[in-house]
Amino acid sequence: MSTQTADTEGPVGRGASEGARLFREWYRSLDAVAQRGDGAAYVFVMGSLAELLRVFDLPTVFPEVNSLQTAVRRVAHEYLNEAEDYGYSPDICGYVKADVALQLRGGSHPMGQIPKPALAVLTNACNTYIKWAEIWERMYQTPVFTLDVPGSRASGRQTWPGDPDFERDREYVARQLKDLISLCEKVSGKPFDIDRLRETLGHTNAMNRGWKRVLEINRSVPAPFNAVTDATISLGVANGFRGTLEGATYFSQLVEEMEYKAARGIGTIQDEKHRLIFVGVPCYPIFRRFNEMFSEWGGAFVVSTYLWFASGGASLGYEYDLERPLESLAEGVLISVRHAMDCMFFQEQALLESIDDYHIDGVVYHAIKSCRTVSTGLADNRRALMAARDVASLFVESDMMDKRVVSEAQLKNRVDAFFEGLASRRQTAGV
Repeated sequence: MSTQTADTEGPVGRGASEGARLFREWYRSLDAVAQRGDGAAYVFVMGSLAELLRVFDLPTVFPEVNSLQTAVRRVAHEYLNEAEDYGYSPDICGYVKADVALQLRGGSHPMGQIPKPALAVLTNACNTYIKWAEIWERMYQTPVFTLDVPGSRASGRQTWPGDPDFERDREYVARQLKDLISLCEKVSGKPFDIDRLRETLGHTNAMNRGWKRVLEINRSVPAPFNAVTDATISLGVANGFRGTLEGATYFSQLVEEMEYKAARGIGTIQDEKHRLIFVGVPCYPIFRRFNEMFSEWGGAFVVSTYLWFASGGASLGYEYDLERPLESLAEGVLISVRHAMDCMFFQEQALLESIDDYHIDGVVYHAIKSCRTVSTGLADNRRALMAARDVASLFVESDMMDKRVVSEAQLKNRVDAFFEGLASRRQTAGV
């Protein structure tokens, strides 16, 4: 339940309604592209390079977003079964299988028709991206561009501008971007326009600035938004409208809404009792019900690592230098995509800082069957966190797509036991 009772005037609820509207608009635009028989650039959330692609008027398709939407709309099993009947193993990424079935269906999706790929642009942030793009290459002879982004060598070993290692990595990325520009010119038939790039980067600056501020506002007690449910809408806008005026405007207005709610003590749930961090990818097959298992106990997700890596590292709030757009794009991609990878593989320090900054009572780890990239190491991460800090934690397993391996009853038993433990901790502490 929301605490939006007596004080519901002003911008309260605008982010959800406007986000849903923009999301529908985005899918309508993709449907129009498909109806014309045109292609689109297939990209991923960790390093979409949407700002550069917009220079060439290439519409962007996010296969991850398409796939999770089938789960949210409770039809994922139809797509998964079709891909498995076609020959794909039950063990591989559910996002991939749903997309394969979508391609076999000629682009048919619950939100509209999805255009075929005219170009695939990916990074090495997820090992599955590379094999996934090979499927489109085989199906459509799609040109594929893989941007190799050097990752952090180890936890705490990140480098930053001015460091010799960082500058070498930045130059490595910059040289690859020049190759991508040449490929985009060939695919689109349009020349590169550096002023258009400045324009799109400027919109992303406003978006990143707003996204970072929105996440910070959730330090307020009670938390004005749910980092699993509410923020997923914003995340869709952050990806689909990256580099656009609409996206920049949305996040500017979202900041206004969240600051309004924080100033008036309007929380995401009524009677917030426990502030939680969510680690992993949401359980989309029972998306709302999963959250209710926590909110029924007064548990509010105020931080989510998903909002860090699934926004492509935009949570850092990096802003491009519009005086040197190409060089700054390379720098921003390196910083942001590396941060996204760190949020999956080297989470400990960020989680420890969040525990203090957001007044956290517990950390929920959600391992999922069909995504080894995100789930591998979560149990070790939990042990490391517990060794470093006396904080309650919960480890649950389900899936982001496949309802066949999601047991609501088992999840609820684990969640109930977790909150009973939290209550016991508070009683012992005399809180």
